[in-house]
Amino acid sequence: MKFATSNIALPAYDHTRELSQLREMGLEGIEIAPSRVWRDTWKGLTPAHVETYSNDIKKAGLQVVGLHSLFFDQPDLGLFHAEETRRKTLDFMVHLSALCRDLGGKTLIYGGGRMRGDVSEEDAYKRTIDFCGTLCDRIEAHGTCYCFEPLSPQKTDFIHSVNDSLRIVCAVDHPALRVQLDADALAASNEIVEETFQKARPYLVHMHANEPGFEVLGSSGKIDHAAIGAHLRAIGYSDFVSIEQRMLNEHDPLQDLATSVCVLKESYQ
Repeated sequence: MKFATSNIALPAYDHTRELSQLREMGLEGIEIAPSRVWRDTWKGLTPAHVETYSNDIKKAGLQVVGLHSLFFDQPDLGLFHAEETRRKTLDFMVHLSALCRDLGGKTLIYGGGRMRGDVSEEDAYKRTIDFCGTLCDRIEAHGTCYCFEPLSPQKTDFIHSVNDSLRIVCAVDHPALRVQLDADALAASNEIVEETFQKARPYLVHMHANEPGFEVLGSSGKIDHAAIGAHLRAIGYSDFVSIEQRMLNEHDPLQDLATSVCVLKESYQ
């Protein structure tokens, strides 16, 4: 397995210095939350902005894994709004796919923007499958793929488990929609078992190593990272495991991240 971290662990808008130190910590990749880099992630984002950040990453000797935290600065978008908003959501997601491609990434992890509210669960699945079919057709040439991030019921009311994600992935049946695993969600849904990983194996392209509240890995005592690592090794997973941890110390953002990297190596190597 290859190791990466999200840039939400780094200072917002300018973390060039920190990028240059990640490789020395044993990380090969960087996962990008666009709003952590740019104040405008859509209409005002220029090719020059993207090229500058891309060059910073390359100089640091890192590989772009992909994007996540996609809707952080677009709270009005989502799957279950009125038709015009869904159209804008689709356009935004196509834009993000192109951004991911231009940065050299592959995966786009879809967490927010999917509260179904009064929409029934079955209708939500139908709408999502239709939406994703259209999305996949539009981004196919990019060589990227979207993945739904299963989240606990405390965070969303739709797609809580790997089984929920697989239901959509199998229905859409397109290489631009794959499966991602999230350590916190696996624990919340009691899915840290062999069956989960075997089911996910044909579609699995990404793994988030995280804790409740995006704290330091291992700090809660609620996530069995060693067991998750063992299950991943058992299915032959060899892609990125990415630390999803917020910046906990603005004076020394890499100190806590270094602790998480040690847990990552112990559990997932």
